[in-house]
Amino acid sequence: MDWMQIGGALLLGAMLVFLIPRLPGILRATPKASGKQWLAAIIPIALVGAFVFVLMKLV
Repeated sequence: MDWMQIGGALLLGAMLVFLIPRLPGILRATPKASGKQWLAAIIPIALVGAFVFVLMKLV
């Protein structure tokens, strides 16, 4: 483990320490998504997943 990995792990840990206490306020302030918005997000993710699956089967 080199110094870059240790530094990255420390920064990630610090981010979690500062983010976790603010999480309830962040979740209260975000708007709730409707069914159409979830569907609009799931369709492209499913298409990308299917494309990756097809590429893996072709190899």
